[in-house]
Amino acid sequence: MSFETLGLAPALLRALAEQGYDQPTPIQAAAIPAALEGRDLLAGAQTGTGKTAAFALPLLHRLYAAGRTTTQPKTPRALVLTPTRELAAQVHDSVRAYGKHLGVRATTIFGGVGIKPQVDALRRGVDVLIATPGRLIDHIQQRSVNLSHIEVLILDEADRMLDMGFLPSIKRILGHLPRQQRITWLFSATFAPEIKALAGEFMREPVEIQVAKPNSVATTVTHRVHPVDADKKRDLLLHLLQNDARQTLVFGRTKHGADKLAKILEKSGLRAAAIHGNKSQNQRTRALADFKSGKINVLVATDIAARGLDIDQLPMVINHDLPMVAEDYVHRIGRTGRAGAEGLAISLVSHEEEGLLRDIRRLLKQEIEIASVAGFEPSRPLRADGTARPTQKPSGGRPQRHARRPHASNGNEANPEARKKKPRRRGGRGRQSRPA
Repeated sequence: MSFETLGLAPALLRALAEQGYDQPTPIQAAAIPAALEGRDLLAGAQTGTGKTAAFALPLLHRLYAAGRTTTQPKTPRALVLTPTRELAAQVHDSVRAYGKHLGVRATTIFGGVGIKPQVDALRRGVDVLIATPGRLIDHIQQRSVNLSHIEVLILDEADRMLDMGFLPSIKRILGHLPRQQRITWLFSATFAPEIKALAGEFMREPVEIQVAKPNSVATTVTHRVHPVDADKKRDLLLHLLQNDARQTLVFGRTKHGADKLAKILEKSGLRAAAIHGNKSQNQRTRALADFKSGKINVLVATDIAARGLDIDQLPMVINHDLPMVAEDYVHRIGRTGRAGAEGLAISLVSHEEEGLLRDIRRLLKQEIEIASVAGFEPSRPLRADGTARPTQKPSGGRPQRHARRPHASNGNEANPEARKKKPRRRGGRGRQSRPA
Protein backbone atom coordinates (compact mmCIF):
# COMPACT_ATOMS: atom_id res chain seq x y z
CA MET A 1 0.00 0.00 0.00
CA SER A 2 1.18 3.54 -0.79
CA PHE A 3 -0.02 6.95 0.32
CA GLU A 4 -1.43 7.47 -3.18
CA THR A 5 -4.00 4.72 -2.59
CA LEU A 6 -5.36 6.47 0.51
CA GLY A 7 -6.90 9.33 -1.47
CA LEU A 8 -4.89 12.20 -0.04
CA ALA A 9 -4.61 15.53 -1.86
CA PRO A 10 -1.72 15.88 -4.35
CA ALA A 11 -0.13 18.67 -2.30
CA LEU A 12 0.08 16.33 0.70
CA LEU A 13 1.54 13.52 -1.41
CA ARG A 14 4.15 15.92 -2.73
CA ALA A 15 5.17 16.93 0.80
CA LEU A 16 5.37 13.28 1.87
CA ALA A 17 7.53 12.39 -1.12
CA GLU A 18 9.91 15.27 -0.36
CA GLN A 19 10.35 13.86 3.14
CA GLY A 20 11.01 10.37 1.80
CA TYR A 21 7.73 8.81 2.95
CA ASP A 22 6.11 6.49 0.43
CA GLN A 23 4.33 3.82 2.48
CA PRO A 24 1.98 4.41 5.42
CA THR A 25 2.54 2.73 8.77
CA PRO A 26 -0.20 0.36 10.05
CA ILE A 27 -1.89 3.03 12.16
CA GLN A 28 -1.85 5.45 9.21
CA ALA A 29 -3.22 2.85 6.80
CA ALA A 30 -6.03 2.02 9.21
CA ALA A 31 -6.93 5.50 10.45
CA ILE A 32 -6.59 7.76 7.40
CA PRO A 33 -9.37 6.18 5.27
CA ALA A 34 -11.85 6.28 8.17
CA ALA A 35 -10.84 9.87 8.98
CA LEU A 36 -11.31 10.94 5.35
CA GLU A 37 -14.85 9.50 5.52
CA GLY A 38 -15.61 11.94 8.33
CA ARG A 39 -15.96 9.27 11.04
CA ASP A 40 -15.14 9.76 14.70
CA LEU A 41 -12.04 7.76 15.61
CA LEU A 42 -10.79 6.05 18.75
CA ALA A 43 -7.33 5.01 17.60
CA GLY A 44 -4.47 3.46 19.50
CA ALA A 45 -0.97 2.35 18.56
CA GLN A 46 2.30 1.99 20.37
CA THR A 47 4.46 5.07 20.45
CA GLY A 48 6.80 5.73 17.52
CA THR A 49 4.46 4.30 14.89
CA GLY A 50 3.33 7.51 13.23
CA LYS A 51 0.20 8.57 15.13
CA THR A 52 0.81 12.25 14.40
CA ALA A 53 0.71 11.77 10.63
CA ALA A 54 -2.31 9.49 11.05
CA PHE A 55 -4.38 12.48 12.15
CA ALA A 56 -2.44 15.40 10.63
CA LEU A 57 -2.72 14.19 7.03
CA PRO A 58 -6.52 13.65 6.93
CA LEU A 59 -6.97 16.86 8.91
CA LEU A 60 -5.06 18.91 6.34
CA HIS A 61 -6.86 17.14 3.49
CA ARG A 62 -10.22 18.04 5.01
CA LEU A 63 -9.35 21.68 5.69
CA TYR A 64 -7.53 22.53 2.48
CA ALA A 65 -8.50 20.15 -0.30
CA ALA A 66 -11.73 22.01 -0.97
CA GLY A 67 -10.35 25.42 0.00
CA ARG A 68 -11.51 27.65 2.84
CA THR A 69 -15.32 27.71 3.04
CA THR A 70 -15.93 29.15 6.49
CA THR A 71 -17.43 32.62 6.81
CA GLN A 72 -15.14 33.32 9.77
CA PRO A 73 -11.68 33.63 8.15
CA LYS A 74 -9.76 34.19 11.38
CA THR A 75 -11.27 31.59 13.69
CA PRO A 76 -9.71 28.14 14.15
CA ARG A 77 -11.30 25.27 12.26
CA ALA A 78 -9.40 22.50 14.02
CA LEU A 79 -8.22 22.05 17.59
CA VAL A 80 -5.51 19.60 18.67
CA LEU A 81 -5.18 19.11 22.44
CA THR A 82 -1.93 17.68 23.79
CA PRO A 83 -0.73 17.10 27.37
CA THR A 84 2.70 18.73 27.12
CA ARG A 85 4.42 21.67 25.48
CA GLU A 86 6.94 19.41 23.78
CA LEU A 87 4.22 17.33 22.15
CA ALA A 88 2.37 20.48 21.06
CA ALA A 89 5.54 21.74 19.38
CA GLN A 90 6.10 18.38 17.70
CA VAL A 91 2.56 18.28 16.31
CA HIS A 92 2.93 21.86 15.08
CA ASP A 93 6.15 21.00 13.25
CA SER A 94 4.49 17.99 11.61
CA VAL A 95 1.43 19.98 10.52
CA ARG A 96 3.63 22.64 8.95
CA ALA A 97 5.83 20.06 7.22
CA TYR A 98 2.93 18.08 5.73
CA GLY A 99 1.05 21.24 4.82
CA LYS A 100 3.98 23.16 3.34
CA HIS A 101 2.31 23.31 -0.11
CA LEU A 102 -1.11 24.20 1.27
CA GLY A 103 -0.37 27.51 2.97
CA VAL A 104 -1.41 26.06 6.31
CA ARG A 105 -2.00 28.52 9.12
CA ALA A 106 -1.21 26.82 12.40
CA THR A 107 -0.06 27.99 15.81
CA THR A 108 0.61 26.58 19.24
CA ILE A 109 -0.47 27.92 22.61
CA PHE A 110 0.97 26.57 25.83
CA GLY A 111 2.20 27.78 29.19
CA GLY A 112 5.70 28.73 30.25
CA VAL A 113 5.93 31.57 27.74
CA GLY A 114 4.29 34.98 27.39
CA ILE A 115 0.65 34.98 26.39
CA LYS A 116 0.69 38.20 24.30
CA PRO A 117 2.43 36.71 21.20
CA GLN A 118 -0.15 33.92 21.26
CA VAL A 119 -2.99 36.46 21.41
CA ASP A 120 -1.46 38.32 18.46
CA ALA A 121 -1.20 35.09 16.44
CA LEU A 122 -4.85 34.27 17.12
CA ARG A 123 -5.90 37.76 16.02
CA ARG A 124 -4.02 37.38 12.74
CA GLY A 125 -6.01 34.23 12.02
CA VAL A 126 -5.31 30.54 12.32
CA ASP A 127 -6.85 27.36 10.90
CA VAL A 128 -5.18 24.71 13.07
CA LEU A 129 -4.75 25.42 16.76
CA ILE A 130 -2.51 23.10 18.81
CA ALA A 131 -2.84 23.69 22.54
CA THR A 132 -2.30 22.37 26.01
CA PRO A 133 -5.48 22.44 28.14
CA GLY A 134 -4.26 24.78 30.88
CA ARG A 135 -3.15 27.62 28.60
CA LEU A 136 -6.20 27.18 26.36
CA ILE A 137 -8.40 27.74 29.44
CA ASP A 138 -6.45 30.98 30.03
CA HIS A 139 -7.29 32.17 26.51
CA ILE A 140 -10.93 31.19 26.91
CA GLN A 141 -11.12 33.23 30.11
CA GLN A 142 -9.51 36.21 28.37
CA ARG A 143 -11.83 35.74 25.38
CA SER A 144 -8.84 35.79 23.05
CA VAL A 145 -9.89 32.61 21.24
CA ASN A 146 -13.14 31.65 19.51
CA LEU A 147 -13.80 27.91 19.38
CA SER A 148 -17.33 28.09 18.04
CA HIS A 149 -16.29 27.14 14.48
CA ILE A 150 -14.18 24.07 15.26
CA GLU A 151 -14.84 21.35 12.68
CA VAL A 152 -12.33 18.77 13.92
CA LEU A 153 -11.26 18.08 17.50
CA ILE A 154 -8.22 15.87 18.10
CA LEU A 155 -7.10 14.61 21.49
CA ASP A 156 -3.52 13.37 21.29
CA GLU A 157 -2.20 11.21 24.14
CA ALA A 158 -5.54 11.39 25.91
CA ASP A 159 -4.51 8.91 28.60
CA ARG A 160 -1.63 11.16 29.63
CA MET A 161 -3.97 14.14 29.89
CA LEU A 162 -6.17 12.17 32.27
CA ASP A 163 -3.12 11.14 34.30
CA MET A 164 -2.16 14.79 34.61
CA GLY A 165 -5.58 15.78 35.93
CA PHE A 166 -6.82 17.56 32.81
CA LEU A 167 -10.24 15.87 32.64
CA PRO A 168 -12.12 18.87 34.15
CA SER A 169 -10.33 21.25 31.75
CA ILE A 170 -11.11 19.02 28.77
CA LYS A 171 -14.80 18.93 29.67
CA ARG A 172 -14.77 22.69 30.11
CA ILE A 173 -13.18 23.17 26.69
CA LEU A 174 -15.74 20.83 25.12
CA GLY A 175 -18.45 23.19 26.37
CA HIS A 176 -17.08 25.89 24.05
CA LEU A 177 -17.07 23.70 20.92
CA PRO A 178 -19.99 23.17 18.54
CA ARG A 179 -21.87 19.96 19.29
CA GLN A 180 -23.13 19.41 15.76
CA GLN A 181 -21.07 18.97 12.60
CA ARG A 182 -17.94 18.28 14.60
CA ILE A 183 -15.63 15.33 14.01
CA THR A 184 -13.59 13.99 16.93
CA TRP A 185 -10.44 11.88 16.70
CA LEU A 186 -8.90 10.48 19.86
CA PHE A 187 -5.38 9.10 19.53
CA SER A 188 -3.27 7.51 22.23
CA ALA A 189 -0.68 4.86 22.91
CA THR A 190 -2.82 3.24 25.60
CA PHE A 191 -6.54 3.12 26.37
CA ALA A 192 -7.63 2.75 29.97
CA PRO A 193 -11.35 2.17 30.70
CA GLU A 194 -11.60 5.84 31.68
CA ILE A 195 -10.60 6.83 28.15
CA LYS A 196 -13.40 4.82 26.59
CA ALA A 197 -15.85 6.24 29.11
CA LEU A 198 -14.75 9.76 28.16
CA ALA A 199 -15.06 8.93 24.47
CA GLY A 200 -18.61 7.73 25.02
CA GLU A 201 -19.58 11.14 26.38
CA PHE A 202 -18.63 13.26 23.38
CA MET A 203 -18.05 10.96 20.37
CA ARG A 204 -20.62 9.59 17.95
CA GLU A 205 -20.25 5.88 17.12
CA PRO A 206 -16.46 6.09 16.81
CA VAL A 207 -14.50 3.65 14.70
CA GLU A 208 -12.17 1.84 17.09
CA ILE A 209 -8.71 1.09 15.76
CA GLN A 210 -6.00 -0.75 17.70
CA VAL A 211 -3.04 -1.82 15.59
CA ALA A 212 -1.07 -3.25 18.51
CA LYS A 213 -1.91 -4.75 21.86
CA PRO A 214 -2.47 -2.16 24.59
CA ASN A 215 0.74 -1.24 26.45
CA SER A 216 2.85 -3.11 23.92
CA VAL A 217 6.32 -1.94 22.95
CA ALA A 218 8.29 -2.10 19.74
CA THR A 219 9.81 -5.52 19.11
CA THR A 220 13.05 -3.81 18.06
CA VAL A 221 13.74 -2.68 21.64
CA THR A 222 16.03 -4.83 23.81
CA HIS A 223 15.20 -4.68 27.54
CA ARG A 224 17.88 -5.11 30.17
CA VAL A 225 17.94 -4.78 33.96
CA HIS A 226 21.11 -4.12 35.94
CA PRO A 227 20.53 -4.87 39.63
CA VAL A 228 22.39 -2.46 41.90
CA ASP A 229 22.18 -1.06 45.42
CA ALA A 230 20.34 2.25 45.52
CA ASP A 231 23.37 4.18 46.76
CA LYS A 232 25.47 2.92 43.84
CA LYS A 233 23.06 3.83 41.04
CA ARG A 234 24.78 7.08 40.10
CA ASP A 235 28.17 5.41 39.97
CA LEU A 236 26.79 2.65 37.74
CA LEU A 237 25.08 5.18 35.47
CA LEU A 238 28.32 7.11 35.12
CA HIS A 239 30.17 3.86 34.37
CA LEU A 240 27.70 2.93 31.63
CA LEU A 241 27.74 6.36 30.02
CA GLN A 242 31.52 6.68 30.07
CA ASN A 243 31.83 3.32 28.34
CA ASP A 244 29.14 4.04 25.74
CA ALA A 245 29.25 7.41 24.01
CA ARG A 246 25.91 6.96 22.26
CA GLN A 247 23.15 9.53 22.60
CA THR A 248 21.19 8.59 25.72
CA LEU A 249 17.97 9.72 27.38
CA VAL A 250 18.08 9.13 31.16
CA PHE A 251 14.91 9.09 33.24
CA GLY A 252 14.80 10.11 36.89
CA ARG A 253 11.84 10.32 39.21
CA THR A 254 12.00 13.90 40.50
CA LYS A 255 12.85 17.31 39.12
CA HIS A 256 15.46 17.97 41.83
CA GLY A 257 16.98 14.56 41.20
CA ALA A 258 17.20 15.20 37.45
CA ASP A 259 19.03 18.50 38.03
CA LYS A 260 21.43 16.92 40.51
CA LEU A 261 22.12 13.98 38.23
CA ALA A 262 22.83 16.22 35.23
CA LYS A 263 25.31 18.28 37.29
CA ILE A 264 27.12 15.13 38.45
CA LEU A 265 27.41 13.90 34.86
CA GLU A 266 28.72 17.28 33.69
CA LYS A 267 31.35 17.35 36.46
CA SER A 268 32.46 13.91 35.27
CA GLY A 269 33.15 15.25 31.79
CA LEU A 270 29.93 14.25 30.04
CA ARG A 271 27.88 16.71 28.02
CA ALA A 272 24.54 16.60 29.83
CA ALA A 273 21.46 18.71 30.52
CA ALA A 274 18.20 18.28 32.42
CA ILE A 275 14.64 18.81 31.23
CA HIS A 276 11.58 18.92 33.47
CA GLY A 277 8.55 20.99 34.39
CA ASN A 278 10.38 23.59 36.49
CA LYS A 279 12.52 24.62 33.52
CA SER A 280 11.33 27.58 31.48
CA GLN A 281 10.10 26.87 28.01
CA ASN A 282 13.21 28.47 26.51
CA GLN A 283 15.43 26.24 28.67
CA ARG A 284 13.50 23.13 27.67
CA THR A 285 13.53 24.03 24.00
CA ARG A 286 17.28 24.77 24.06
CA ALA A 287 18.11 21.52 25.92
CA LEU A 288 16.09 19.43 23.48
CA ALA A 289 17.62 21.22 20.46
CA ASP A 290 21.13 20.67 21.83
CA PHE A 291 20.36 16.99 22.39
CA LYS A 292 19.00 16.50 18.88
CA SER A 293 21.97 18.31 17.32
CA GLY A 294 24.53 16.35 19.33
CA LYS A 295 25.80 19.34 21.29
CA ILE A 296 24.97 17.31 24.39
CA ASN A 297 24.74 13.54 24.36
CA VAL A 298 22.92 12.87 27.65
CA LEU A 299 19.51 14.33 28.44
CA VAL A 300 18.20 13.71 31.96
CA ALA A 301 14.43 13.95 32.18
CA THR A 302 11.41 13.34 34.35
CA ASP A 303 8.33 11.66 32.92
CA ILE A 304 7.37 14.93 31.24
CA ALA A 305 9.68 13.76 28.45
CA ALA A 306 8.08 10.35 28.09
CA ARG A 307 5.53 11.87 25.72
CA GLY A 308 6.19 14.25 22.89
CA LEU A 309 9.93 13.84 22.39
CA ASP A 310 10.46 12.74 18.81
CA ILE A 311 14.16 12.01 18.43
CA ASP A 312 15.28 10.23 15.28
CA GLN A 313 17.33 7.09 15.84
CA LEU A 314 17.72 7.49 19.61
CA PRO A 315 19.79 4.38 20.44
CA MET A 316 19.40 4.11 24.20
CA VAL A 317 17.14 4.96 27.13
CA ILE A 318 18.26 4.40 30.73
CA ASN A 319 15.88 4.32 33.69
CA HIS A 320 17.94 5.59 36.63
CA ASP A 321 14.73 5.14 38.65
CA LEU A 322 11.83 2.91 37.67
CA PRO A 323 8.54 4.75 37.16
CA MET A 324 5.93 4.42 39.89
CA VAL A 325 3.36 3.34 37.29
CA ALA A 326 4.16 0.44 34.97
CA GLU A 327 2.45 2.05 31.97
CA ASP A 328 4.93 4.93 32.13
CA TYR A 329 7.72 2.45 31.38
CA VAL A 330 6.10 1.88 27.98
CA HIS A 331 6.09 5.59 27.22
CA ARG A 332 9.64 6.13 28.46
CA ILE A 333 11.23 3.43 26.33
CA GLY A 334 9.02 4.40 23.41
CA ARG A 335 11.58 7.14 22.75
CA THR A 336 13.93 4.47 21.36
CA GLY A 337 13.37 1.77 18.75
CA ARG A 338 11.15 4.08 16.69
CA ALA A 339 10.19 3.52 13.07
CA GLY A 340 11.75 0.06 12.99
CA ALA A 341 15.15 1.11 14.36
CA GLU A 342 17.00 -0.92 16.99
CA GLY A 343 16.86 0.39 20.55
CA LEU A 344 18.16 -0.49 24.00
CA ALA A 345 16.26 0.11 27.25
CA ILE A 346 18.34 -0.28 30.42
CA SER A 347 16.89 -0.08 33.93
CA LEU A 348 18.97 0.28 37.09
CA VAL A 349 16.95 -1.55 39.72
CA SER A 350 17.53 -1.73 43.47
CA HIS A 351 15.89 -4.35 45.67
CA GLU A 352 13.45 -1.67 46.90
CA GLU A 353 12.08 -1.50 43.35
CA GLU A 354 11.41 -5.21 42.92
CA GLY A 355 7.67 -4.64 43.14
CA LEU A 356 7.81 -1.99 40.40
CA LEU A 357 9.85 -4.33 38.20
CA ARG A 358 7.32 -7.10 38.78
CA ASP A 359 4.50 -4.78 37.63
CA ILE A 360 6.43 -3.86 34.47
CA ARG A 361 7.08 -7.49 33.58
CA ARG A 362 3.43 -8.35 34.10
CA LEU A 363 2.40 -5.46 31.86
CA LEU A 364 4.83 -6.37 29.08
CA LYS A 365 4.16 -10.11 29.44
CA GLN A 366 7.70 -10.87 28.47
CA GLU A 367 11.01 -11.71 30.09
CA ILE A 368 13.56 -9.01 30.82
CA GLU A 369 17.23 -9.92 31.00
CA ILE A 370 18.72 -9.36 34.47
CA ALA A 371 22.51 -8.98 34.37
CA SER A 372 24.81 -7.63 37.06
CA VAL A 373 27.65 -5.32 36.07
CA ALA A 374 31.06 -6.32 37.42
CA GLY A 375 31.98 -4.16 40.36
CA PHE A 376 28.38 -3.09 41.00
CA GLU A 377 26.84 -6.36 42.17
CA PRO A 378 24.01 -5.66 44.65
CA SER A 379 24.17 -6.78 48.26
CA ARG A 380 20.67 -8.25 47.83
CA PRO A 381 20.22 -9.82 44.38
CA LEU A 382 16.94 -9.45 42.53
CA ARG A 383 14.84 -12.55 42.15
CA ALA A 384 15.15 -14.08 38.71
CA ASP A 385 11.37 -14.03 38.22
CA GLY A 386 11.13 -10.35 39.10
CA THR A 387 8.70 -10.93 41.96
CA ALA A 388 9.03 -8.92 45.12
CA ARG A 389 10.16 -10.39 48.37
CA PRO A 390 7.52 -10.53 51.14
CA THR A 391 7.27 -7.15 52.82
CA GLN A 392 8.69 -7.22 56.31
CA LYS A 393 6.38 -5.90 58.98
CA PRO A 394 8.11 -3.13 60.92
CA SER A 395 8.02 -3.53 64.66
CA GLY A 396 4.89 -1.94 66.06
CA GLY A 397 3.66 -0.79 62.63
CA ARG A 398 1.87 -1.77 59.47
CA PRO A 399 3.49 -3.44 56.48
CA GLN A 400 4.61 -0.92 53.88
CA ARG A 401 2.57 -0.59 50.73
CA HIS A 402 3.58 0.29 47.20
CA ALA A 403 3.39 3.94 46.29
CA ARG A 404 0.13 5.03 44.76
CA ARG A 405 -0.10 6.40 41.28
CA PRO A 406 0.92 10.06 41.38
CA HIS A 407 -1.51 12.67 40.14
CA ALA A 408 1.10 15.33 39.52
CA SER A 409 2.13 16.39 36.06
CA ASN A 410 5.82 16.75 36.87
CA GLY A 411 5.28 20.47 37.09
CA ASN A 412 4.35 20.70 33.44
CA GLU A 413 1.38 22.64 32.11
CA ALA A 414 -0.45 24.12 35.09
CA ASN A 415 -4.01 22.82 35.40
CA PRO A 416 -6.24 25.27 37.27
CA GLU A 417 -8.96 22.63 37.61
CA ALA A 418 -6.69 20.22 39.51
CA ARG A 419 -5.33 22.52 42.21
CA LYS A 420 -8.01 21.97 44.81
CA LYS A 421 -6.85 20.26 47.97
CA LYS A 422 -8.16 16.78 48.54
CA PRO A 423 -10.26 16.24 51.70
CA ARG A 424 -8.45 14.73 54.64
CA ARG A 425 -9.25 11.17 55.58
CA ARG A 426 -11.18 10.51 58.73
CA GLY A 427 -9.20 9.34 61.69
CA GLY A 428 -5.80 9.87 60.10
CA ARG A 429 -3.49 12.09 58.15
CA GLY A 430 -4.38 13.42 54.73
CA ARG A 431 -2.84 11.87 51.64
CA GLN A 432 0.60 13.28 51.03
CA SER A 433 1.46 14.61 47.60
CA ARG A 434 4.27 12.82 45.83
CA PRO A 435 7.22 14.39 44.04
CA ALA A 436 6.83 14.89 40.32
